[in-house]
Amino acid sequence: MSNDAGFLKAFQKHLPGSAVDYCFALWKENPFNFLITKERQSKLGDFRFRRDRKIQTISINHNLNQYQFLITYLHELAHFRAFTKYGLRIAPHGIEWKRTFQELMLPMLQKAVFPKDIHLALVKHMANPKASTGADLFLSKVIKAYDAPKENGSSLLVELNPGDQFELKGRKFIKEQLRRTRVICEEVQSGRKYLISAHAEVQKIL
Repeated sequence: MSNDAGFLKAFQKHLPGSAVDYCFALWKENPFNFLITKERQSKLGDFRFRRDRKIQTISINHNLNQYQFLITYLHELAHFRAFTKYGLRIAPHGIEWKRTFQELMLPMLQKAVFPKDIHLALVKHMANPKASTGADLFLSKVIKAYDAPKENGSSLLVELNPGDQFELKGRKFIKEQLRRTRVICEEVQSGRKYLISAHAEVQKIL
């Protein structure tokens, strides 16, 4: 989407009401194409600088709750603005991006847009923001508490106990040890070890 009405409608649908005007104004300052996409397991949003494109593109998954959508929007916008200001040689999540992200997030923290539990976790996270909210297990868990109830009864892998069995994409695993943002799991059939995202949605086997 690229027109004002389309942007505003999307923001009103996906963002907390008190964040709509701010996010819309950020787009007006430095316009970009904005795509709301189907769910992607590997990422919540995306920005990639294209030399051959005059107008850059930011995409965000459609199924994020309003607080995760806002954080992801500002995260990706920080990439866009950092690359625009400092050039392509900067690290994707280096100091230039961190500072830009902090500057963009500050008005939302000052305005108390987020519920108290997310606000407290986010303040701590933003002191030194990571490459994704998923890399901050505490913040990610707090945000996911605001997701709509899942109809299929799925759980997050991080919520299971070591030794629990679960199913993921038709394959059965045993949860073992948490290693930062991923969990070592053993596939039941093959005995092979795999690293699976701690926030993967799985079906616990009772």
